[in-house]
Amino acid sequence: MANPYSIIIKPVISEKSYGLSDAGVYTFVVDRRANKIEIGKAIEEIFSVKVGKVNTLNRKGKRKRSRKSGLYAKLSDTKHAMVTLKEGQIELFQR
Repeated sequence: MANPYSIIIKPVISEKSYGLSDAGVYTFVVDRRANKIEIGKAIEEIFSVKVGKVNTLNRKGKRKRSRKSGLYAKLSDTKHAMVTLKEGQIELFQR
């Protein structure tokens, strides 16, 4: 397994992710090549919790237009992981 800190890139901070955190579901941006098993093990190792379930989303990058030249550029594709903790686990992020 690769370094867990190279698999988990950053947490997703949004209103929807804060709402899901009440139910024990946390959202992270992860490496596009990582699978569900590697993501779950990385979360368990970094945060010292037990992972119940991992759902992944592959998101395509948006197309942006440059102001000066009018040419288009594509932002990079990302992969998000929604990690559900097992019952009785503490919160990962304190409010």
